[in-house]
Amino acid sequence: MNGIHKAVIVLFLSCVAVRSDVHFGNGIKIGEVDSTSAIVWVRLTDALERRADGTPFKDSDDKVPEGLTLRDMKDSLMGAAGSVRLRYLPEGGEGITTPSQAVDPQRDFTAQIRLTGLKPATSYKLLLEGFTPGGEMKSTLEGCFTTAQLLDVAAPVRFAVVTCHDFPRRDDGERGHLIYPVMEKLKPHFLVHAGDIEYYDKPGPWAMSAELARYKWNRFYSLANQRDFHAKHASYFMKDDHDTLKNDCWPGQKYGDLTWDQGLAIFREQFPMGETPYRTVRWGKDLQIWMLEGRDFRSPNSMRDGPQKTILGAEQKKWLFETMRASDATFRILISPTPILGPDRGEKNDNLANKGFHQESAEVRAFLDTLPATYVICGDRHWQYVSREKEGGMTEFSAGPGSDSHAGGFSMKNLSTEHRFLRIKGGFLSVDVDRDDGKPRISFRHHDVRGAVVHEETFSRQPD
Repeated sequence: MNGIHKAVIVLFLSCVAVRSDVHFGNGIKIGEVDSTSAIVWVRLTDALERRADGTPFKDSDDKVPEGLTLRDMKDSLMGAAGSVRLRYLPEGGEGITTPSQAVDPQRDFTAQIRLTGLKPATSYKLLLEGFTPGGEMKSTLEGCFTTAQLLDVAAPVRFAVVTCHDFPRRDDGERGHLIYPVMEKLKPHFLVHAGDIEYYDKPGPWAMSAELARYKWNRFYSLANQRDFHAKHASYFMKDDHDTLKNDCWPGQKYGDLTWDQGLAIFREQFPMGETPYRTVRWGKDLQIWMLEGRDFRSPNSMRDGPQKTILGAEQKKWLFETMRASDATFRILISPTPILGPDRGEKNDNLANKGFHQESAEVRAFLDTLPATYVICGDRHWQYVSREKEGGMTEFSAGPGSDSHAGGFSMKNLSTEHRFLRIKGGFLSVDVDRDDGKPRISFRHHDVRGAVVHEETFSRQPD
């Protein structure tokens, strides 16, 4: 083959590799919603769907096989350069269009659009537009969400909590997880994902690099059920060990070539996030929730227990105690990515329900016992439960894993006097806050993966 023919072939191949279209293959995520603001996350992709053919990863793979690129792999969904613009329209009001914003190739071709000056308790419609680097609009995507009520307004609120998902253990085939269309029928105001959204340290592939960590996120959020739900609902995303680095991890560790700092940065890249990973949000007069960060500030699990050993860290704990004590919400809900009460498995040493963190656990429980109408919801555990403290009265609800195939690690033989409910299956938790003849009440419902209520508890308070 002469040089001219080689040059022609190279030019042809380079042209084939160019992607002129842009798509929203990972949908949008609408996060950090309060009464006046929100953050809309988006990623531009060069295809509308993940790759259906290609070379599948083997369970043993911890890198892209030699001679191939990520684009060659089954279920890959590559990013695309370009820009995005958002038009948001309040119900009964005039629309506002944001300036065009380029996606960041260094952050997996994502962008986060911050909306401010929103109206409380208002439904917003979204129209997202995707542009090529040359400025040609190629894709649109619609969405919607509702802002929170002002703190002096007593109005019904419904939300859902989920935990423990991953791509291989989905239960609705190519569409994803069954719970998402089920939750959509309940019309929640928002969703909280309490962590372990994906598992870097599970096979097919083991995500021991930033490239494969992003591959797992892109693959997971290409699932139609997830995409459809998140385009229509506000969500708050929390992380835990498996979606930070690896099982039971703490600061300074690595997972293959994936460093701790990369793990933190990639999570913030893939989800709409505010200034701190811990936060609180008020939804009207009757509800305030707190979402804890359980990885960033913790001591090593191997450290001997004592006053200095912590999961929360001094700054977060001070913030938590001060803001919860100052709240005048009728009901307070603390959402933790890991259990506080449990009971947990005896061999575990990673959360406040374990002996290895006994001193901080006692401190947190004693504080929560001083607050009226305060409840704990946790992620991380692969079973659903309600447990109540023998002394003090703290009640904890475990949302349970997102599919039945993800359930396990506990047994009905472990049923204890602390359990008010125990079920080793998947599903989700829904919470309703409303008023019955003027009397505030809160209801917690455990659902199976098809939405059936398998347990319910309701608590009431006298109105102020």
